Amino acid sequence: MGCLTTALGARAGLAVWAVGVRGRFLRFEAAPDWSVLYAELPLAVLGGAAAALAAWALLRRLRPRR
Repeated sequence: MGCLTTALGARAGLAVWAVGVRGRFLRFEAAPDWSVLYAELPLAVLGGAAAALAAWALLRRLRPRR
């Protein structure tokens, strides 16, 4: 279940990064700023994965025991 959660979180991070992608690429074409691809994209994907795993762990801990 953790791998699926991580993949869904990474997708969510990618979706959040994609919200302003047109503006980022226009800014990149004006003055190449590699942080757009080398910093912002991986941080968004890793942040989404981390947030999904944290939510998964929290829900697992709060779930009542059988």
